[in-house]
Amino acid sequence: MPFLTRSARRIGGLLAVLLIASLVIFLLIEAAPGDPASIMLGTSAAPDTVAALRAELGLNRPLGVRYLAWLAGLATGDMGVSFTYDTPVAELIGDRLLVTLPLTAMAVVLSVLIALPLGVWAANRPNGAVDTLASVFSQVGIAVPNFWIGLLLILGVALGLGWFTTGGFPGWGAGFAPAMGALVLPAIALAIPQAAVLTRVTRAAVIEVANEDFVRTARAKGMSRGRALWRHTVPNALLPVVTMLGLQIPFLISGAVLVENVFTLPGIGTLAYQALSQRDLIVVQNVVLLFTLIVLLVNFAVDALYSVLDPRLRGRT
Repeated sequence: MPFLTRSARRIGGLLAVLLIASLVIFLLIEAAPGDPASIMLGTSAAPDTVAALRAELGLNRPLGVRYLAWLAGLATGDMGVSFTYDTPVAELIGDRLLVTLPLTAMAVVLSVLIALPLGVWAANRPNGAVDTLASVFSQVGIAVPNFWIGLLLILGVALGLGWFTTGGFPGWGAGFAPAMGALVLPAIALAIPQAAVLTRVTRAAVIEVANEDFVRTARAKGMSRGRALWRHTVPNALLPVVTMLGLQIPFLISGAVLVENVFTLPGIGTLAYQALSQRDLIVVQNVVLLFTLIVLLVNFAVDALYSVLDPRLRGRT
């Protein structure tokens, strides 16, 4: 029962935050300059034509009515129809998520595979060659933007070596291997900055735990350095690493906006950029709300994972 109570409380808090976020998103997007009907028809359109299009799109209704209509549609799975594409927004977002979600997942896996071994190895041998390499990698990875890394990968790996395509997405219908191959370079571009941060956090966490009394006691009882590292130090150092990884996932998704445009991928980031430039308000507000939901769900999952990693947190509310 306490577990169900805590879960219900967290889900209720998540829904409340999502409701507040939806209101903020709606008001901010409505406050943005530019009229969607005027942009769609062009500056030479007659005022009565613009007014007719505004009525057709429902833009002439009061602000509160449009917000409540949007919420009612979301409750039934109806996100509205795109002004620009004349397509249901849910269908647009669903198609683009088939690119962005695998890209983000691949970037998360790559960042973990790079950061965890490198950070642990660097912490196990402070001031050694690997520690120096990890420090340089962290500084460079944090300093260089992911879209710039993407451009370098296109020039060096795609054009120079010819190992991958320079951009585009063949679609999942072309086969699993070609589709995943098109995501490799974008995933690396997204993963390197995040792996740089995660490497630094992992190194610091492992060094801190390695100096705890229980680790020194295990070593004093004759446990080897390597066994103490993997049995005691690394498992207890995972909490801050998981926290940072949870914070990074939203940055990976938001970073996809730039990286997807660099590699001309038809993902959710590209859709958001195009919708914003065309003042397709209904698409923009649904995409931003989706990003918010993902952030909330990731935080919810990280909180649940804390209880698995640290049994002392299981009984807390």
